[in-house]
Amino acid sequence: MTKRIHFTAEDLARTRVTTTLGVAAETLDGIKRLRQDAGTPAFRRWRTSVGRARGGRLREQAGPLLALMPPQGPQIDVASLAGHATCIDEAVDNLLAAPRALTRLEVEYLDVPPAHRAWARSLADGDREARVQLAEALRACHRVAVAPYWPQMRLHLESARSGYVRAMADGGVERLLQTLSGPLVRWRPPVLEVRHPRDADIHLQGRGLTIAPTVFSSQRAELLLSLVDPEQPPVLALPTVGEEVDGSAHWFAEESTERSLDDLMGRTRAAVLAAAADGCSTTELARRLGISPATASQHAAVLRRAALITTRRDGKAVLHATTQLGAALLASTHGFGP
Repeated sequence: MTKRIHFTAEDLARTRVTTTLGVAAETLDGIKRLRQDAGTPAFRRWRTSVGRARGGRLREQAGPLLALMPPQGPQIDVASLAGHATCIDEAVDNLLAAPRALTRLEVEYLDVPPAHRAWARSLADGDREARVQLAEALRACHRVAVAPYWPQMRLHLESARSGYVRAMADGGVERLLQTLSGPLVRWRPPVLEVRHPRDADIHLQGRGLTIAPTVFSSQRAELLLSLVDPEQPPVLALPTVGEEVDGSAHWFAEESTERSLDDLMGRTRAAVLAAAADGCSTTELARRLGISPATASQHAAVLRRAALITTRRDGKAVLHATTQLGAALLASTHGFGP
């Protein structure tokens, strides 16, 4: 069966690529992976590493989020509430500020376990405490399943996006559509055919399409539509890690390569550089690394003088991000090629 995405000339002109669906989407998909068959080769090393790191309280802490992910039927789309933020603090802030109508749309039709139904009703009704509990569950799952691997995952996703951009540079959007994901997607102008369990026709109607690579998503391209703003361009999420081999070699840093960067610039400063790969505030750097904001700021200043990161103000926050030189250094020490 197939989803058929119909393009006009205006849609082709408005098609773009992005680096990631964000930490919320990858966290949700990562939790789904943990609940799937443990024998999947592509994620075996990651699953083993996460299993070693999980504390006994994770299931309890993650309970509110897991309750909205029933084994059968629809599940919550946390990314619709948390947005495409690459920093978990920003994702949590977005979730806490999400419109009540959107939260209700995401929650009210889920088959929630009896023990969590009263809480889910409170969440759908806009209860602040229920929303905070969901946010903390998302943070707990991210801390174990994604945060230790996110800098490397982000570099992998940036590499995938660079491939999309090169295809567009070589032959425009149609060239990009011709080369997407092999058997998952087929371009038959003016229709992009996407393998899917259900037949459907989607007319973009001038909105264009956003294409995003993913790490943890299922081995199926997914078309994501906004529930509250039909004028927003749909997002086509494309898996970038195959099922049949240990794909984590592309994004899972070996301890030896981590140590090489530590030896080069010191453990804490190397950690600051890696954390800045997804764009973090000074406060977030300090929280992630267990250091004071003053110490995080000092390390960031050294990296900035070395042209490895940039720093800019966003309101009251100071945001840091790796430069091309910083990303190249991370890539070389974590085994990524151009």
